[in-house]
Amino acid sequence: MNLKFHDKKITGILTVLPSKEILFEEELENYNFSVAKSMKLKMAMGYNKHRVVEDGTCVSDLCVHGLNYLFENNLLRREDVDALLLVTQSPDHFMPATSSIIQGKVGLGTDTFCMDINQGCCGFVVGLIEAFMLLEQESINKVVLLNADVLSRKVSKRDRNSNPLIGDAATITIVEKSMEPVVIHGLLKMDGTNADALMIPAGGFRLPASDDTRQMIEDEAGNFRSQDNLVMKGDEVFNFVQREVPPMIENLLHVAGSSKERVDWYMFHQPNRFMLHKLADKLGVPREKMPSNIVENFGNASGATIPTNIGFNLGDRLMREQYVFCLAGFGVGLTWGALLLNIGNLSFNEIIYY
Repeated sequence: MNLKFHDKKITGILTVLPSKEILFEEELENYNFSVAKSMKLKMAMGYNKHRVVEDGTCVSDLCVHGLNYLFENNLLRREDVDALLLVTQSPDHFMPATSSIIQGKVGLGTDTFCMDINQGCCGFVVGLIEAFMLLEQESINKVVLLNADVLSRKVSKRDRNSNPLIGDAATITIVEKSMEPVVIHGLLKMDGTNADALMIPAGGFRLPASDDTRQMIEDEAGNFRSQDNLVMKGDEVFNFVQREVPPMIENLLHVAGSSKERVDWYMFHQPNRFMLHKLADKLGVPREKMPSNIVENFGNASGATIPTNIGFNLGDRLMREQYVFCLAGFGVGLTWGALLLNIGNLSFNEIIYY
């Protein structure tokens, strides 16, 4: 699906990271794997450390902390928030929507449009698309987009396939109408026939959590996990990304009448460094234009990796300068999407800790 939006802009990005940091070496003894092979895995994938929440910390805690920071530092006013979107795969509860919980905790008005979106790796792209559509309404001028997950709580500590790379985070992106004429091009695709490539099998109504689903089982690669844990078919995901993402980016640039060289930054979702290097090479773009250092510093926090990428690698520069960005997310769903837009002259682009 090709998409086009007019006169919309991002005006601020805040990333909220957990204070708890775990080094890769601290978890080696959890894995049914030799130290030598584990260190080889670390070098290949770019693992180093990841940030995870303390037991009991939920998505709403990270988001409320970040929103209150913005309110207290006069970077955002409660009365200006017309819509609150939360993209997450780890809600506080089945019901009510976690966005409503956040709205109540930070004291937003009852006219605020609140909505949860169940999306993961492509969640920032999907969230921005929804924000742009909401801004078509005359009564909506400012949308607060929250991307947050605490999936470390659903990953087996004995799963070297997932545990070293998963991190937790929340990001807050302010999206507004632009007084200057701008065009944003987008592309979005979904394929539910391969939904089991990234899945938490138990815990929903299809397979409720039970003593049976909590049983740890060893797979053929020596990983231990239960049906309550995240299951990732790494080879299938890698092949999907290498097969589908490059032609998607080529198509997006073609429709937009742009070229690879005109794009200043390719800010992509970050599953691991190895995958991004392969993507950059396949697309024929310089690796330095596609930063790949988020997993090694913070971990893969699903849809939050793209705004974290922007905050960590560009920081204050985006408050003074403007660049052409290609944003792309890909993974759980399976879902893959991209946006081509200008981002810059932001009011804030910060990282804080919870």
